[in-house]
Amino acid sequence: MLTHFTKHYDTPGQIAAAARHYAWIAAHAQPLRQPALTVVGPTSLTFERIQGRPAQQGDLSRLARLLGDAHGAAWASDLRPAAVNMPHTFRDGTLFVDYIGPREVALRKRLEQGYLPDKIALQAMLALLEKTAEGPTAFYKDCNPRNFVITEDGTAFVVDTDDLTLAPFAYDLAKLIATLIMTYGPLPASAADEALGTYNEAASRHDARLGTTDRERLDDFLALHSVLTAPYAGRNGYRYGWPFQRPRLQGPA
Repeated sequence: MLTHFTKHYDTPGQIAAAARHYAWIAAHAQPLRQPALTVVGPTSLTFERIQGRPAQQGDLSRLARLLGDAHGAAWASDLRPAAVNMPHTFRDGTLFVDYIGPREVALRKRLEQGYLPDKIALQAMLALLEKTAEGPTAFYKDCNPRNFVITEDGTAFVVDTDDLTLAPFAYDLAKLIATLIMTYGPLPASAADEALGTYNEAASRHDARLGTTDRERLDDFLALHSVLTAPYAGRNGYRYGWPFQRPRLQGPA
């Protein structure tokens, strides 16, 4: 049985960034468990191989609690002074790209790719992006189901630290909800509300200001993710999609 997993990169800069992000999460978002990083090579990173499965819809509530705790811990430890719409570099050299910049670029690309119907739709999405760029600062690490490994005893590990950005609280929770829908189909009607409540409760243990995301704001994040993830439909296990409007979670028929 293989005991290690090696991930290869194109440039030394990508290796250095992924290793710094890994170390930052280990230091400041300790509720998130990661496989041990065993070797930093010239073209690759080697990790302990964790045997398990990707996240499933039944994991949403406890993963929401984990994310709320991790985002709250990171804010209390290192993100308190960071502004969500400004790039931030910490003393250890870890770079966090701002929330708006890369997503504005991606939304404009979605128009060019045909995933938005016209410039009016693009402007609506850019306005939504700007609207959500407020409040305390968390981080985003792309919490899709494949970036969790759930072991046989139920322990959740997170993998893939290639790209970290700043983001508002609950933005990465919305990414998890969106990609669970894209992977497995519609969630039960109450699932998103329950996950958001669990997330807010966990985040608020670190500071009451961190647990105030409401459902309208979560839906704004879901609308953004529905467009930003559109090119990946049919790839990476994403078998389901939705039209490019505010997503609606469907209950059982």
